[in-house]
Amino acid sequence: MAPAAEEEKSIQEVLSLPILLADRVIKSAHEAESFKPENSDLARQVTHLSQLLRSAARLTTASTAVYDRPIRRLSVDLTKTLDRALNLARKCRHKKTHVLHHVLSITTSADFKKVSTLIDSSLADIKWVLSILSPDSENATINLSLPPFATTDPILAWVWPYIAAVHMGRAEAAHELAILARDNDRNKKIIVEENGVPPLLKLLKESSNLDAQKAAAAALYNLADDPCRVRVIAKALGVQIIAKALSEAPMKVQVNLVDLISRMSEMDAGLREEFGRENVTRPLVSILGMDVDLEEFKETNARKSVNSLDSLVQINNELTKKGVRRFGSGVSSRKEKEREAESPGVKLRLKISCAMALWKLARGSLSNSRKITETKALLVLAKIIEKERGELQISSLMVVMELAEVAESNADYKRACFKPHSPAAKAVLDQLLRVINEETDAPLVIPAIKAIGCLATMFPAKEKRIVERLVAQLGNTNRDVASESAKALGKFVCKENYNRVEHSKAIVEYNGVAKLMNLIKRDNRGESRLDEVVLLCNLAVNVGNSKELEEGRALSVVEGAARNAVAQNPDLREVFAKAIHKLTIYQAGGNNHGHV
Repeated sequence: MAPAAEEEKSIQEVLSLPILLADRVIKSAHEAESFKPENSDLARQVTHLSQLLRSAARLTTASTAVYDRPIRRLSVDLTKTLDRALNLARKCRHKKTHVLHHVLSITTSADFKKVSTLIDSSLADIKWVLSILSPDSENATINLSLPPFATTDPILAWVWPYIAAVHMGRAEAAHELAILARDNDRNKKIIVEENGVPPLLKLLKESSNLDAQKAAAAALYNLADDPCRVRVIAKALGVQIIAKALSEAPMKVQVNLVDLISRMSEMDAGLREEFGRENVTRPLVSILGMDVDLEEFKETNARKSVNSLDSLVQINNELTKKGVRRFGSGVSSRKEKEREAESPGVKLRLKISCAMALWKLARGSLSNSRKITETKALLVLAKIIEKERGELQISSLMVVMELAEVAESNADYKRACFKPHSPAAKAVLDQLLRVINEETDAPLVIPAIKAIGCLATMFPAKEKRIVERLVAQLGNTNRDVASESAKALGKFVCKENYNRVEHSKAIVEYNGVAKLMNLIKRDNRGESRLDEVVLLCNLAVNVGNSKELEEGRALSVVEGAARNAVAQNPDLREVFAKAIHKLTIYQAGGNNHGHV
């Protein structure tokens, strides 16, 4: 790797030193008084090398786009070789006396052979580098021969030609870099160190070749599996270039771009916000909803619904002007016609990728979540959850879950986006409840339950169907589903929930205590029972006089769990103390060993 100081110099400055040294070697070799044959050969070799170095200087001066990394790298060792040759030639400017002449001759002859071998290697290296950088190589077969330097680092002999060819806009080179970046971590590290990211981004930005764009996006995706490499991509204006390309690229390229956005967002939380500032959420939602007919959501007697859809029409119009597909609209532009002609498989793959990207972008980000829901994404997600199956349905549920988790920690956002009477929120809520009630696969049911739990404070006391569905899942044979239901119900009955007493009564009404006690007994691992026991505590605090709690011996369970639970989480001390106090008042049979 070239020293940092060398990287700061212009390529002309880098080449000036070896060119100057070469001239000095030639001059000193011509002036030699001893070992004249050897010095003559040295001068001939270095003259050839000097010519190649000047060719490299002319090449890099003619175009600032030339990939100069190989020249910078090789110039370091080349300068050392020429410096060694200069010292050797200077030793020969005076004739040797007979004293020690024999010993010095042997030493110097050996040195000439070593220097000659090094210069031959440098000649071969420079010839090879010029062959991959020359404009004549733009349409030629990429040079994958192994020059002398490859004996110490052969991977460079693969990476450099491909990066140089990517600079020239060649799709096959980007494809090969994608394969190299897929293979192992060292390849990825070298590609980044050798400045392979900027030309890939340039290819993505400027090429009109679909294969070239697709290969560049695939290569960047393979590189973006490490936070440090992701930051290199971002530093090279990758976020802006990727976001712009997303709105303009064909669908086959968009799949790779959306996957790249997902991976970068997952690797670096700061990049989620950067992508959000570039408004990638709008095209992502638009693509996700390309086949969704939102007219089904219209309610003629509800002005709010009409206004929401009018707003959506306005957003669609804006996106269409930018070349992005509108939700459920007619096709007129060239890009929309291309998408209509695309295969169902590519469309489905792209939709899945968009849902996954929105899921990653929404995670923990209030600003991105707001941008997503401002596009009326909830309506699109509700329709997909209703109609689709498999990975697309699961990913869409994960988006809703992330949005709900953000809403849980921000009351203003929760009120704005998840008002129970708004068409979007109602559509999503209906689908979440349907999934909880009808589906059996844990990857579907769990995110739906989590989302409902995050929105617990939004539901009025009369909305008993939600509690009923969650209580039913307490008896689910899947331990994770049952535990998630307990955790969600805990948010309905905690002290932060205004309707906690009414929700607690509903849980008791739907036989929730018996199911909860069975769930606690099913698993004796203390930590995994914490959510269930905390739910039991809150029920005791809110409806401690319930006969169901007495029949289930709730006091004994709470007392038995109190010590370990409070030791794990001191914040639970208050709720356990209140629960024991309430249950002691209304029940008999406490053991008095679990006081906290």
